[in-house]
Amino acid sequence: MVPHPREIHIESLRLSIRPFSAADADPAFQCITPSLTRFMAWDPPANREEFDRVWQAWLQSIDEGTEVVFAIRHRDDGGFLGLVGLHCLRDVSPELGVWIREDRHKEAFGREAVTLVAQWASRTLRTASFVYPVAEDNYPSRRIAESIGGVVVESRETPKYKSVVYAIPGQLKFDSA
Repeated sequence: MVPHPREIHIESLRLSIRPFSAADADPAFQCITPSLTRFMAWDPPANREEFDRVWQAWLQSIDEGTEVVFAIRHRDDGGFLGLVGLHCLRDVSPELGVWIREDRHKEAFGREAVTLVAQWASRTLRTASFVYPVAEDNYPSRRIAESIGGVVVESRETPKYKSVVYAIPGQLKFDSA
């Protein structure tokens, strides 16, 4: 059972990760671009109203315990960095996903956030393993999966790209170095 969203707070020395809230909508929307979403299953929302429907559905899914979309913020200044998702919570192996705002790429925030959420889910939800689908050509995301023990177990064809699915073990360790 997923704890109430107000009870979830995952932290590291650099990151503060909490379930998405209405306060995250503006900074998230401002960071969603066509180049950011080129390797995602979805395209940028056409306008703010469309995005409002998306994030409001996330809140409902969080309340229902079927997924948790987390906002990733910098621990020191609270700056918005991106989102990390824990989807399909009722499946044997929930799905992980992440995006980091483009001007903060190459700082290892994605790897850290995915690892922290997987550790939290392993400990709190007793999740033994995860899946992590990623576009074949999205090498930074593939490096995230591989750096935390992910192994390709499946290939898929989506409307936008070819993808691979990684199996990732639970009980991850994270070395911040």
